Amino acid sequence: MQLRNTPSRYGGVTIVLHWLVAIAIVGLFALGYWMVDLTYYHDWYKRAPDIHRSIGLLLFGVMLLRVVWRLANPAPKPLPEHSRVEVLGAHAVHGLLYLLIFVAMVSGYLISTAGGDPISVFGWFDVPSVTGRVDRMEDLAGEVHYWATWALVILAGLHGAAALKHHMVDRDNTLRRMFGR
Repeated sequence: MQLRNTPSRYGGVTIVLHWLVAIAIVGLFALGYWMVDLTYYHDWYKRAPDIHRSIGLLLFGVMLLRVVWRLANPAPKPLPEHSRVEVLGAHAVHGLLYLLIFVAMVSGYLISTAGGDPISVFGWFDVPSVTGRVDRMEDLAGEVHYWATWALVILAGLHGAAALKHHMVDRDNTLRRMFGR
């Protein structure tokens, strides 16, 4: 498999980045959904948020790489059987997915750094607060984070359903291209 995209296929780097981000987002959402109900005395009360923040910050780096890669590597051309509405819809959904991912990550960062403290990424390095202490910032950022992550997961689910529709109903190569075929 080639590394770069071609006019008809996604390259290996794009495919790996796509699935890595997809798995991370589903995992972060599941972990976040589970951890908000943990009690203070639960074994995972501190560990789960630390893991969630660390993966979220690493995902931010992966997403920056993905954006740079996408700018340097145009996506394959739409399949000829796709209508103009499908193509425009796909572009809009992809743009909204990227936007929601970044909104979720930035708002999560702002929740965690509202007190002015840095975030430790698995103890490997610290990411400092860029705002310092800001009263009630975690409340506003928390609302944004909550709604952005729900919107992201719902839109990602629709994105996956559309890919399955293309594969099972339309029987075109939309999904196969994201598997390198």
